[in-house]
Amino acid sequence: MSDRIEDFVESMKIQPGDRILEIGCGHGVAATLICSKLVSGSFLAIDRSQKMIDAAVKRNEAFVKAGLAKFIMAELELADLGDRKFDKVLAMRVRLFHSEPRQAQQLAMRWLAPNGKLFVQYDEPQGK
Repeated sequence: MSDRIEDFVESMKIQPGDRILEIGCGHGVAATLICSKLVSGSFLAIDRSQKMIDAAVKRNEAFVKAGLAKFIMAELELADLGDRKFDKVLAMRVRLFHSEPRQAQQLAMRWLAPNGKLFVQYDEPQGK
């Protein structure tokens, strides 16, 4: 597992009851780390790729079955999560946060609960 992802998740200081949204979950590596820290909280992830959603669900099948995690295909710009609010919202390597940071932040902020926190990291994948 990537130290980069582990370090990022650790920096979030996940609490057992946190409500967490991940934008761009990819294969679900961060989801596994986050869900292992949740007890009464919840985890929702969106990704624009059905292939990535399928991989993340497979990787986190136990958390999905336990009702802790849910994965849905949606693009950040078009996602409709209703009036849900999250204590922590994270996005790792989501290009919109690099190319259009103000727009991406505004889109993500609509789901933050009062006193919620947005965590963003962007770097280019190795070998690109």
